[in-house]
Amino acid sequence: MQDKPVTLAAVTGAHGVAGEVRLKLFGEGFEALKPHKSFNEGALTLSKVRSDNKGGAIARFAEIADRTAAEALRGTALTVPRSALPALDEGEFYYSDLLDLPVVTDKGDEIGRVCAVENFGATEIVEIEKPDGKKFMVPLTEQAVPGWDADKLTINADFVD
Repeated sequence: MQDKPVTLAAVTGAHGVAGEVRLKLFGEGFEALKPHKSFNEGALTLSKVRSDNKGGAIARFAEIADRTAAEALRGTALTVPRSALPALDEGEFYYSDLLDLPVVTDKGDEIGRVCAVENFGATEIVEIEKPDGKKFMVPLTEQAVPGWDADKLTINADFVD
C-alpha cells in the first residue's frame, strides 16, 4: 500500500490552561501514540501522552504553549506515514487502506468509492458513495466483499443498494 498518512487521533479541545489537548483515539488506545514523536509531517512533536480514563487521551505537544494555542488545534487530525506503523499480520488492514478505493462488483460494474469504514461491534462496515452522491453500507465479510487490493474493492453484486 502507498505511504499515505494514517490518522491515529484527533484533537477534541484544550485540557487545562497549560497547553494540553484532549484526544479522540482511533487506534488501540493511547499507548499506540507513544512510539510516534512526530505527527502531521513534523508539525507537531509529542512531549507526553496519558490516558484520560474515558477511552481518550490527554497530550502535550512541544509547539503548543498555552490554552489558546491548544484550542486552535480543535479538529486537527494527528497523522503519521503508513510506513511508521507496525507491519500487519495476515488478514489485518488499516481502515485508511480502504478509504477512497474505487468499488466494483464481482461482475465488473463500477459502483463508486469507499467513503468510510466503521465498526459498530459485530464487524467492519464499508460505506460506499455512488457517483450520484447516494451512499450505502456493506458488511466487510467474505460473502459481501470477496476482496480488495491497492487498486479497488470488489463487492458481491447482490449487496449493491
